[in-house]
Amino acid sequence: MNETVHFDLETIDDVAKLLLKNFKTKTVLFYGDMGVGKTTLISALLKALGGTEKATSPTFSIVNEYKIKDDIVYHFDFYRINDLEEALDLGIEEYFYSKHWIFIEWPEKISPFLPNKVDKVHLRLNKNNFRALKLSVY
Repeated sequence: MNETVHFDLETIDDVAKLLLKNFKTKTVLFYGDMGVGKTTLISALLKALGGTEKATSPTFSIVNEYKIKDDIVYHFDFYRINDLEEALDLGIEEYFYSKHWIFIEWPEKISPFLPNKVDKVHLRLNKNNFRALKLSVY
């Protein structure tokens, strides 16, 4: 999946399935401006992974845990952290070794701790509420 994918909310479930087929790891970083739809896409990914819960932004809790079919997803939002110590206090490194799915919004805030092998989803909002998505795999 080297090309940019354009989608709207009506086709987001198909995009989630396409992403899952192309991910090389279970650690996925989501890049994009505030309001671009990172949490909405993560919610579609949860559904595609067999989850029944809708993702909510963990902006204040920093991490949400979702049970999916035969696994767990840890969904992080590091937008509000002020320093790297907060991520360490949360035990971020243990999450990376957990072998579960890890979805991270605002990963640039913890870049020194990120593993080398990750998938990166870059989102941007285009005209008419369409989104552009680019996937980079390690």
